[in-house]
Amino acid sequence: MSDHPSPSALPLALPLAERIRRAARQEQFLEVVSAGEAMRRLRDAFPFAALPAEEVPLAAALGRVIARPVAAASDAPPFDRSGVDGFALRAADTAGAAEATPRRLLLNAELLACGVAPGIEVTPGTATAIATGGVIPRGADAVVMIEHTELEAGDPPAILLSRPAAPGAFIGFAGSDIAKGETVLRAGVVVTSREIGMLAAAGIAAVPVVRRPRVAVISTGDELVPPGTPLPPGAIPDSNAAILAAAVTENGGEALPFGILRDEEAALAAALRRALDAADVVVMSGGTSKGAGDVSHRILGDGVIVHGVALKPGKPLCIAAVAGRPVFVLPGFPTSAVFTFHQFAVPLIRAMAGLPAREDSDVEAKLAVRLPSELGREEYVMASLAEAADGLVAWPLGKGSGSVTAFSSADGFFAIPALDQGAEAGQAVRLRLIGGASRLPDLTIIGSHCVGLDAVLDLLAAEGLRARSLAVGSLGGLAAARRGECDLAPAHLLDAKTGAYNTPFLAPGLRLVPGWRRLQGVVFRPGDGRFAGQDGRAAVAAAAADPRCLLVNRNAGSGTRILLDGLLAGVKPAGYANQPKSHNAVAAAVAQGRADWGVAIEGVARAYGLGFLPLADEHYDFFLAEARADRAAVAAFLRVLESAESRAALAALGFARAATGA
Repeated sequence: MSDHPSPSALPLALPLAERIRRAARQEQFLEVVSAGEAMRRLRDAFPFAALPAEEVPLAAALGRVIARPVAAASDAPPFDRSGVDGFALRAADTAGAAEATPRRLLLNAELLACGVAPGIEVTPGTATAIATGGVIPRGADAVVMIEHTELEAGDPPAILLSRPAAPGAFIGFAGSDIAKGETVLRAGVVVTSREIGMLAAAGIAAVPVVRRPRVAVISTGDELVPPGTPLPPGAIPDSNAAILAAAVTENGGEALPFGILRDEEAALAAALRRALDAADVVVMSGGTSKGAGDVSHRILGDGVIVHGVALKPGKPLCIAAVAGRPVFVLPGFPTSAVFTFHQFAVPLIRAMAGLPAREDSDVEAKLAVRLPSELGREEYVMASLAEAADGLVAWPLGKGSGSVTAFSSADGFFAIPALDQGAEAGQAVRLRLIGGASRLPDLTIIGSHCVGLDAVLDLLAAEGLRARSLAVGSLGGLAAARRGECDLAPAHLLDAKTGAYNTPFLAPGLRLVPGWRRLQGVVFRPGDGRFAGQDGRAAVAAAAADPRCLLVNRNAGSGTRILLDGLLAGVKPAGYANQPKSHNAVAAAVAQGRADWGVAIEGVARAYGLGFLPLADEHYDFFLAEARADRAAVAAFLRVLESAESRAALAALGFARAATGA
């Protein structure tokens, strides 16, 4: 700050006569103010804002704060993979399988271990041996566990299957955990081991993080000696420096120890100059009361903004602005020093480090959806918290044991006892919070995911508002909005009768907020003559009639599935049972040759280098719960959605913002 002295302009040591004069009159505090007034002055003097970003290698990102949104560089998993040791097959071939009437399938002549590329298509009546993590071969849409089969010798050998398999069973679809281009971490997230794993899985080697504030720690007092040193008469160990340095690190800063200084103004002034040159914040302990030996506050010149606070303990606290940097001179007694440090210095250090204020949180919640569980095993379920009108709601994160994001996205976990067959919707559960604390989001969004939504939420995060987005599909989000469990439910639901998007699905207590338009179409590998140059709808009809043309479908309840089912009019083409849960997984399956066509949005087709035949300009809108419409976070979201920055970000992704009232 220009109106404060530079380090080189600090006052020199006072003459001995002046020191004697001040000792004689027992120099008092400048002005004792309330704690609220002291904090107001501190906030007026310094911006409580994050320091600039720096990029660090992934291995060095632990404990750092993300400075700007980080998008996935690749899908995780990068291909459809098996979740168990067993056999990849077509689910339709297993219908009616039972102990008394097993289904017999011929074994293909390959074993798909991890890292092995499939070379044989799974045709009707065949199966391929596959290991956990193996690539799902073309034609297969399910995996059965080896425990549920018997090997039958022969040439070729076969398996006898004793129970049916559902489409998608034990398959982890490409991009089901992390989708290429998806925002995996937003600004303000603290990187722990779980985020390190997620970033690595997303193909990210360097991470933008907030620069840590450097905090100089100076102890003052003639009576102080380093810990472990023999104590001469009247001396005490310097515990403050160790406590304060550790607290700096705990709160996102980098502590710079400057050692112990005697109560000599010239030495203190010189040390302060060095500290100001090296650090963003200076913390001194001792030398701030009214005695003759307490000189720290006197070397600060006219930079003092607070000297004396109506606190017990902590009255002698001194705060100054010197050379544009904050200087805290704490009381010497450890209890007083630590109390005032946490009361005043910690909020500023955490803000500079990009960290939120510490908060406590509840652990009681009701389960949002019914959750089946395997009898005989105690199951731990990761869950995220949302806020409903009658309390907290726990949403299970059903990404499976292979997911690296479930633990990162969760607020905590709860247990289903071994003798229970599941937990019912509305049942009370007790979450054990990860890390011992959780901050509920300012905004809860449940429904269909879109990279455009990531862009809007990134703009919202820049304003300090934290949003949680749970991707459960358009119909799942609509149900959550009807139950009052979210603020907004993004959806792209096509009504087959009217040809209208979303509006026909409105219910009492909901209103529709226009979002944006995105183009859905057929995706295929470039050069495939069955699709190139065709009309989209004609291509769907032709592909559906060709048994050698494999579809990769979408999950029931998704807007894309509803669109495609309407076009197919009851026809179930080859591959229909292959039902991943994202546009990215569809594109990955086609790009990697496990399927020949599917339906996805244009932006995803471009990202995967696929051909694209337009089908529908779909409406991605938001169901808004009227009971939550007056919330400040909802108003902020709607304002950001209408902003020029939002329109530009959506346009860059290939989306056209809908006109208000559309």
